[in-house]
Amino acid sequence: MSKVGLIVSREWNERVRKKSFIVTTLLTPLLMVGMIALVAWLTSRGASGVKNIVVIDHSGFVVEKLENHPKIVYHPASEDMDAEALKRNRQDDTWGVLIVGANILQNSSDVELYSFESSTIEVESIVANDIERIVEERKLDAYEIADVHRILDEIETEIQIRAFTIDEEGAQSSTSSILSYAVSYVFGFLMYMFVLIYGSQVMMGVIEEKNNKVLEVMVSSVRPMELMMGKIFGVAAVAVTQFSLWVIIAVGLGKVALDMFVPDDVMASAASISADPVAMAQTTSEMTRVLSVITTPGYVLSLVGGFLVFFVGGYLLYAAMFAAVGSAVDNASDSAQFQNVVTIPIIVALVVMFGAMSDPDGALAVWFSMIPFTSPIVMMARLPYGVPFWEVALSIVLLYATFVVMVWLAGKIYRVGILMHGKKPTFKELYKWMTYKY
Repeated sequence: MSKVGLIVSREWNERVRKKSFIVTTLLTPLLMVGMIALVAWLTSRGASGVKNIVVIDHSGFVVEKLENHPKIVYHPASEDMDAEALKRNRQDDTWGVLIVGANILQNSSDVELYSFESSTIEVESIVANDIERIVEERKLDAYEIADVHRILDEIETEIQIRAFTIDEEGAQSSTSSILSYAVSYVFGFLMYMFVLIYGSQVMMGVIEEKNNKVLEVMVSSVRPMELMMGKIFGVAAVAVTQFSLWVIIAVGLGKVALDMFVPDDVMASAASISADPVAMAQTTSEMTRVLSVITTPGYVLSLVGGFLVFFVGGYLLYAAMFAAVGSAVDNASDSAQFQNVVTIPIIVALVVMFGAMSDPDGALAVWFSMIPFTSPIVMMARLPYGVPFWEVALSIVLLYATFVVMVWLAGKIYRVGILMHGKKPTFKELYKWMTYKY
């Protein structure tokens, strides 16, 4: 193990001391925040500008009640305007032509929208909702109910659900489905990204050293299995180091953001109810409920700890397979057919993750959170919703047990592949390498 330790130390020092590592570690959180802010700004600003729509109303009552939007402006057509001419020839900055049929009350599909540019779901949804509101009001007026609109305004009610989770001992705790969904998405996607990136680093490192003949020198002093384990654990140490720094940066930026944008009275209210389950259950503010949860150290530590446990297990499992792929080929282009076999389970896990976010206790989510090749991503999507301890423990045991088996099989490929040059092996040959007796 002393030789493995030397290889781990060498891999860690070689990567961590690079300027690219330091720059990436510092800039990645800032770039992610900047990208989110940029997307939000572009979404609110509206990249496509205002859409001017000419309305030809055969019903006689729709156009006069259409209300303009920041992105959509309605222009009633004059009596001398010809519908066919408008559809054929664009007038000035007109985006499209809306034709409302005379039988709109009896036929809800008697509406046509012609656009001179590509239409979008957002535009069509806004126009449809506007016309639906006007037609519904018209139908209500036909019943001649006095003050019907005032009555509807008075009875309109927005329900705010206070959700609770009851554990196996009967204790209840308040939850926030919005927070759980957001945390599931972020941690699940980070797991997918980290496992793929750092696993690929192991493969590329093996290919590079194999081409430079470094491995041929090293195997004269260390066994291939020790060499492979050293590279895997070395990159793992780099990954944990980088993730730990990101957590520290994220906590610091989060603290600054809370101090800058969240009022002191809201933070005080969140802090007061975080230690009182009864008070948390009684609050009706979703923002206060979310703040009280994310500022609870136990909640943050449980998620970060769970992420590290499943990330290390998932990384070790896939890094062993990536190392075997890297040892079997001479360059990255030859690794495509083998790499696809490794990455397909990761992509499947990402797809299942979205289903687990919607139904964390469903059969699909439970089973895929137990399968070692998909459990790191799917289980991280389930953890924010609360998972029974035995399921988490079983998933961890299966994950690390599978890693041990995979390392044994990958080691058999690795010890043959690192000395093979000039020939691209087939899956049949890889199987033979795994069955060799040593």
